[in-house]
Amino acid sequence: MRAARFHAHGGPEVFRLEDAPDPVPAAGQVLIRVHACALNHLDLWQRRGLDRVTIPFPHISGADVSGEVAEAPGGELAAGTRVFLQPGLSCGRCASCLGGHDNMCARYDVLGYQSDGGYAEFVRVPAVNVVPIPDHVSFVDAAAFPLTFLTAWHMLVARAKVVAGETVLVLAGASGVGQAAIQVARLFGARVIATAGTDAKRERAMNLGAADVIDHYASDIAAEVRRLTDKRGVDVVVEHVGQATWAKSVRALAPGGRLVTCGNTTGWEAAIDLRFLFSRQLSLLGSYMGTKAELLSAAPFFFEGRLRPLVDGVLPLAEVGDAHRRLEAGEVSGKLVLAP
Repeated sequence: MRAARFHAHGGPEVFRLEDAPDPVPAAGQVLIRVHACALNHLDLWQRRGLDRVTIPFPHISGADVSGEVAEAPGGELAAGTRVFLQPGLSCGRCASCLGGHDNMCARYDVLGYQSDGGYAEFVRVPAVNVVPIPDHVSFVDAAAFPLTFLTAWHMLVARAKVVAGETVLVLAGASGVGQAAIQVARLFGARVIATAGTDAKRERAMNLGAADVIDHYASDIAAEVRRLTDKRGVDVVVEHVGQATWAKSVRALAPGGRLVTCGNTTGWEAAIDLRFLFSRQLSLLGSYMGTKAELLSAAPFFFEGRLRPLVDGVLPLAEVGDAHRRLEAGEVSGKLVLAP
């Protein structure tokens, strides 16, 4: 098969479009013919290299995959079945997995991280990670849905427990996680204030359902939130930017507010005044991916069109380096998708 692989860490130029061995599915596994694979920031970190993490070389990235079943040795699914993939991989046998918390499995992995992913013509996955999709759902949209919407669902529904009538601040509302979080918060009846850095991205965030959008470069986020909420603040902050916005995010919270974070695209160092934390009775919540059950709960809203991924563009697999450059430069609104 043809695959976009890298043999060493570095910039986008390390990718090679080359022949790679065809994956062979074993019992309990399924071979998927890849039609689309969406990019995530995790792909950038794998390519650059991560502290204390060994990435197997040569490596095929790509966690967000849609396609059709090419081979299923166990007969679980018929060849040609249209599917997207649950990006989280877990053992299925430990207490966390059996208790429905598979994203806390000690052996948890993400497709394309320690395993080969979707930057290729074929990918091999456990059969339990395969989710059939209706005929009216495009492969491009199906690839753009799983990881970011699963992440946003877990952050808002499982961790922050958002309810109707609350106000949610979504950082970087036109990013992959941001656009998903705006929609999930609106689905549960919350008012959304988002941030974005350009006029085009602010317009996209408004079109997705944000009531107000703050220019996070030109404005003080916390001050603007206070103005927009009559000095009260927000009930929930969806934080995934990290160091550059952390202090502002904390200051934007109302008494009893919850900040839920899933990432640190601008840096991992963060500080907080503990007096502010306990006197205002704030909650700081970590969130990582989400469970298979949560993805299955979110999927019907996607199939019905009530949750819709924002796709910035579709590129051939041969242009994976350009796709990484665009994502790295912050030029993407929503998701970039590769089409092998």
